[in-house]
Amino acid sequence: MPAAQDSILAELTEMINAVLGDFAEDQAVTMDTTFQGDLGMESIDVVSLAGRLQARYGDTVNFAHFVAKLDLETVGELRVGQLVEHIATSLAGADADEVGAGSR
Repeated sequence: MPAAQDSILAELTEMINAVLGDFAEDQAVTMDTTFQGDLGMESIDVVSLAGRLQARYGDTVNFAHFVAKLDLETVGELRVGQLVEHIATSLAGADADEVGAGSR
């Protein structure tokens, strides 16, 4: 796993622990961990996580847009790794946009 994804996974794990409280402390969060099946996250938990993502990454990482592209079954089986990859891609795209804008 690339170093950027390692740090994103660590930050995301902290956010998940903050959302789920004591329950999350008993769960090892990995790239293969599912939000619903493994962590037992409900829709209100996902909304709270989305708020934390917004606070941390701003508009660069649009969680609602990411989830909107998925079908209902895929949302139910969403893995932490899929979100980590989305965050990494979003951040890399933002960095590329900044570099491109700086060279104009």
